[in-house]
Amino acid sequence: MTAAAGLQTVLTVPKRFRGPEGTANGGWIAGTLAGTLTGRGHDSPVEVTLRRPVPLETALCVEHVGNAVVLSQGDSHLVEAIPVAETLTPPPFVRFTDAARAEAGFPGRHGHAIAGCFACGLREPGDGLRIFPGPVESPADGGELVAAGWRVPFNVTDEQGVVPDSIVWAALDCVTGWAHYRSFPDRQPIEPPLLGRLTGQVFRRVYPMGRYSVVARAEGRDGRKLFGTSAVYEVDGALVAAAKATWILPRQ
Repeated sequence: MTAAAGLQTVLTVPKRFRGPEGTANGGWIAGTLAGTLTGRGHDSPVEVTLRRPVPLETALCVEHVGNAVVLSQGDSHLVEAIPVAETLTPPPFVRFTDAARAEAGFPGRHGHAIAGCFACGLREPGDGLRIFPGPVESPADGGELVAAGWRVPFNVTDEQGVVPDSIVWAALDCVTGWAHYRSFPDRQPIEPPLLGRLTGQVFRRVYPMGRYSVVARAEGRDGRKLFGTSAVYEVDGALVAAAKATWILPRQ
């Protein structure tokens, strides 16, 4: 991100951080904007609304407007982020060994609509995050729970060697969509849903080469909207980050 005049900056999303073809991963862009707010003294969750797909390798304008931050391309508002006063309720902790075992049931291994996704795509080790959530059998609360064991790549750090919040938000993103996979009779909608809103908060640092459990739970549906919650946990069960998501199914 490079400085421009006044309260504006210019952001260009590298191709590495892609989601659907030609566009940014929703969690990564949400976490990037959230980071500009938490860096200004906010320590509450940030609600990010994705109004339009965010193009890759394109100069975009980031503007602070009061308490909010807006990402735009020309006159088109793409994404908006604002701090919110609420407490996020994460899905339950799943041990790393159980989360890693659940990956065997990841449905994307046998037909992934967005195989190049930075977070859950079938990318080469060290390139994407390779978070492959699968069902956790007999969850205590009876919900649609999925989990994956996240082995953090060494090359996702910033210039100071810190894993930025944008990477953690990317980990919180796609897993909430995969939590709904079993709710479809044919196990897959005709077209994948798109992230519409992600509200998240990072509580602890994530370390490169560390091992974490990424857990998500389906929280219901309202028409074309799918709701889910997610969390990143340390191996001892300490909560690292939490989020809630709204996904939008395409019109059939």
